[in-house]
Amino acid sequence: MRLNIITLAILILGLALLIQRSIGLQWTPIRIAGAAIAIPSLALLVLARIQLGRAFSIQAKASSLVTTGLYARIRDPIYFFGTLGISGVFLWIDRPWFLLALVILIPVQIIRSREEGKVLSEKFRAQYLEYKRRTWF
Repeated sequence: MRLNIITLAILILGLALLIQRSIGLQWTPIRIAGAAIAIPSLALLVLARIQLGRAFSIQAKASSLVTTGLYARIRDPIYFFGTLGISGVFLWIDRPWFLLALVILIPVQIIRSREEGKVLSEKFRAQYLEYKRRTWF
């Protein structure tokens, strides 16, 4: 529960800083698109983090297999919505060329996802393989 509160506090602080820095900025189509991508993505990121609960860890470990909520359809919603949220923020701050960072970020997320998959597969075997078969990323 403590980590969920920390996650929410970090997100709220980040959003508050972005809002504070964007007061008075013109709402261009790119900034509107960025907000339309960032806001729901970051909300879903927080939801995924909350749903993961105590199974969350920085290092790949297999304490439990979460298969409900967002995890019922997407194996790694934190990576997925985090990447979308970052993309939206880059657009919102009117720095679309920052999207080039995705050339590094996406492969790193894929590698981390595969490492986690190996650890989960070793511990949960058939249960994880079935879960993997019915989910995306």
